Amino acid sequence: MSERISIPAQGRDKDTILDELSKLHLKDISWKAGRAWSMVYYVDDAHQELLTEAYSSFFSENYLNPFAFQSLKKMELEVIQMTANLLNGDENVTGTMTSGGTESIFLAVYTYRERARKVFPHITEPEIVTSDSIHPAFEKAAHILNIKVKKAPIDAEMRAQPQELSKLITRNTILIAASAPTYPHGALDPIVEIADLALQKKVPFHVDCCIGGFLLPWVEKLGYPVDLFDFRVPGVTSISADAHKFGYGAKGASVLLYRNMNYLKHQFYIATDWPGGIYASPTLMGSRPGGAIAATWSAMQALGQDGYLQITQEIMQATQEIKKALSEIPEISILGTPVMNIITYTTRGNQPDIFVVADQLEQKGWMLDRQQLPNSIHLTVMRQNIPVIDTYIEDLKASILFAKNNPGETAKGNAALYGLMARIPFRGMVEQNVRKIFEDLYDFSKTSLVEEAETSSTLPEPPLWMGLLNRFLLWWGRFGNKKLKS
Repeated sequence: MSERISIPAQGRDKDTILDELSKLHLKDISWKAGRAWSMVYYVDDAHQELLTEAYSSFFSENYLNPFAFQSLKKMELEVIQMTANLLNGDENVTGTMTSGGTESIFLAVYTYRERARKVFPHITEPEIVTSDSIHPAFEKAAHILNIKVKKAPIDAEMRAQPQELSKLITRNTILIAASAPTYPHGALDPIVEIADLALQKKVPFHVDCCIGGFLLPWVEKLGYPVDLFDFRVPGVTSISADAHKFGYGAKGASVLLYRNMNYLKHQFYIATDWPGGIYASPTLMGSRPGGAIAATWSAMQALGQDGYLQITQEIMQATQEIKKALSEIPEISILGTPVMNIITYTTRGNQPDIFVVADQLEQKGWMLDRQQLPNSIHLTVMRQNIPVIDTYIEDLKASILFAKNNPGETAKGNAALYGLMARIPFRGMVEQNVRKIFEDLYDFSKTSLVEEAETSSTLPEPPLWMGLLNRFLLWWGRFGNKKLKS
């Protein structure tokens, strides 16, 4: 048993620490060289330097109290308004910044549960209706909040099916959720049709745009076919969009928008009987890092609409190039009809084994996202991937050839994983008054609040059980589900 690590008895000097950090980086995937197809959203070194400086300039500021730091208040409100405008919201659309997509989704689920408790007190066993392709963060939130999730199957194009969703809606349904697009396949759920269903059933409808919210608008402006997905669609009551993805802000920053304050007000949490004073927070987190807000605001200011359009054009052209190259490989099949820069592909009939192909690609230095149902490889095309597309395609062809020539090879790689303090003596009025403060802070329909705010490394050899698990998943995907249904 190795010895536990403790805090050093004496502090170490800065240069030694930074040198060790540099060495630790050597063990990470070479994402800047385009070897990773997810997780890192990168523009260029100059933009990276801007984010670092912007984040550092507000490194110590804590947005626990939005009235203590007027600078952060101003920047958050501007980011919310810029995002609302991007997603075609009117003057009533409001929201908050969060630490990422998971918090945005959690808060949306929490908000609709709290709303149901107030508006529909008869609902004691709340339910969410969604599809198999929805992000697991919805199920995570529902698990924590004691809400049942009912999921409908997706169609052959990997999209939600409104008619199947309709079958699951009951008097206990507090929310319908869909994706624009789905992360696994980049498919755009039929938002207009689902929104019509939501209006008919009088149920709120959340659109998860965490990966697409800061890219789809530019894809649409460039002339690519994109069905309506945002606040132009009546029935859409909220949208989540991650600014630290294709908004090119620093981790972690997301924006959660609601059609109006009648929804957002249910998100605020207020405690009135704590000895430390009145505690209230508009989001899940109490302490909120000012750096993420400052970096996100700076990214939007620096790139501008022309910058976002240019980057999106480059990425989409590269995406079309990869699609064409994949379509010319006989063994490869692209899943669904992706609308942006997400491509998921597999081998026809899983011949040869797509996970054996993935293992070979990893041995050649690529970091891949494996997916299941069906087994497949997921690519999110980033700007840093563009210079190495030809190399990736050639390595893919070589990996397929290896898998074909070695039919007994077993996949060995990773399985498919993926506050405010105050002192108010009148307890009966505290919650109402503090809630009103937050409503006024985030209610853009009343006044211009923004103006007001101004007064490569080699992967480790996986264990044997992982390869066996992959084989089981392959068998289950092809035969197990059919047997279970029969």
